[in-house]
Amino acid sequence: MKNTLKKLMPFALTGIISGATVFGASQYFTSENNGEDFSYFTKTSKNSAFVGMGSAVGDDFVKASKTTVPAVVTIKNYQDRSSQRMPENDMFDFFFGNPFGGNQQRQQQQPPKNMPSGLGSGVIISPDGYIISNNHVVAGANKLEVVLSNKKSYIATLVGTDPNTDISLLKIEEKGLPYLNFANSDMVEVGQWVLAVGNPLGLNSTVTAGIVSAKGRSIDILSQQSRTPIESFIQTDAAINPGNSGGALVNVNGDLIGINTAIQSKTGYYEGYGFAVPSNLARKIVEDIKKFGLVQRGFLGVGSLDLSNEMQVAAYNQREKKNLKAGDGIYVTEITKKSGAEDAGIQVGDIITKIDNTDITGFSDLSLAIGSRRPGDKVNVTYTRNGKVNNVNVTLKDQKGGTSSRSKDDLTVTEKIGSEFEPLSERVKTDYGLESGVIAKNVIEGSEMDKIGVVDNYIVMEINGKPVNSQKDVEKILNNYKGNVQVKYVDSYGRITTRGFKLQ
Repeated sequence: MKNTLKKLMPFALTGIISGATVFGASQYFTSENNGEDFSYFTKTSKNSAFVGMGSAVGDDFVKASKTTVPAVVTIKNYQDRSSQRMPENDMFDFFFGNPFGGNQQRQQQQPPKNMPSGLGSGVIISPDGYIISNNHVVAGANKLEVVLSNKKSYIATLVGTDPNTDISLLKIEEKGLPYLNFANSDMVEVGQWVLAVGNPLGLNSTVTAGIVSAKGRSIDILSQQSRTPIESFIQTDAAINPGNSGGALVNVNGDLIGINTAIQSKTGYYEGYGFAVPSNLARKIVEDIKKFGLVQRGFLGVGSLDLSNEMQVAAYNQREKKNLKAGDGIYVTEITKKSGAEDAGIQVGDIITKIDNTDITGFSDLSLAIGSRRPGDKVNVTYTRNGKVNNVNVTLKDQKGGTSSRSKDDLTVTEKIGSEFEPLSERVKTDYGLESGVIAKNVIEGSEMDKIGVVDNYIVMEINGKPVNSQKDVEKILNNYKGNVQVKYVDSYGRITTRGFKLQ
């Protein structure tokens, strides 16, 4: 446990306080819109996104604050505490404490049922009540309450989430709400003034100022909740603390340039650096959720080594007996079968240096350039092979090899419930005294299986009262099924639990 905590502290997602004060993670070294109205997604010019250090800066902060504060909300996450996992199985549980940021140890008695498990922030992005926030702010909730800056309260509907980017989309039933426009985050410059607006440590409508410290930061925090994270954060020194997650990072015009998500800290509180999901990426995610019900993500189809990371390069050289030099670019270590990269002739050993007009200096650049595209999109890839520069057009595909958009109805059973399954060996059946069962694998954070407490390596014995011995058994029972699903499973302590969820 002590070793685990040491690894968890360098970076922290900032949104959930009280029930989950801070979520930590260690740094890893090794079309058509179908009539949808997206008119509120606007772009600002490069000039309008920047302000110099003139005498008018204070006035600009006041104007930006007046624009932003009414559009930033508090999000209260209510959960069924009786079903929460033991601390060893849920990293959020490592950091229970005082609802307003104290360092007291978690009390053993259950808090009142009307007390939220966590508090975070959100940003209204349309006058009809769409709100963007973080995935970790809404994770595990059975009720989400949104409180406006004028103290008016609503129960929100969770429209969708994306653990890969830590973005979520909520909806409240109201009209004529104040909202923020999305700025073009590609135009954000290091050194420009920004404001962070949110509800840190239970303090509503807090505004802090700073500058953009860096762009394209990858801190390997989202790998704790996603197997294919997209990290290319805007870094700022505007003060961000627990409770700020899901809040707004805006320019001096009050335009949204990022969604505050994480801090770099040894204590879980502000120590000088905060990180925000760029607005262009956040915008693409919520557009997908609104239009398709899920995120459409394209993949290049390569295994990669970040040449800008000297420690990764050194470890790779030692492991593979290579002599690669650190520098800019992405070294291709493997090619996925039937991927866009394979179709285009990209090979192991190629070094990717540019996607379209974006220079690829490291993995965060590649992650954003590809991860913000959809299956079927074409990108121009510049790479070097044996010292020669080459260009090739690549059609991106999804993880199933498809090039078309998908809706929830197109998902497989395992995608809908968020887990894959492997058969039990006879030895495990004997050890646990079981006649049937499958082992849960690759359980997705926030998925239906995750919500009922199933994690990797738990044994699922029955679904809807029927024994399962393979993934095909699970798919057969739940294929085209709608309604309540009952899952009987065994945890790592040998305890048998039956819980359920609803498939729409």
